[in-house]
Amino acid sequence: MDMIALILSIVGSLNWGLVALFKFDLVAWLFGGQTALLSRIVYALVAVAGVWCATFLFRRDAVTD
Repeated sequence: MDMIALILSIVGSLNWGLVALFKFDLVAWLFGGQTALLSRIVYALVAVAGVWCATFLFRRDAVTD
């Protein structure tokens, strides 16, 4: 689950980078626009993944020496 969340967070950050630098939304382009159902699902999954990844900051068992 952690790996999937991390991958989705990376995809989301790359998409935001493209939006900021080139005004190009890759997710919207791939899935039919920002308001398309599939795009909204991807956006929601990225958001959930970001929240999941935020828990990495508070996990002690994830820290290795």
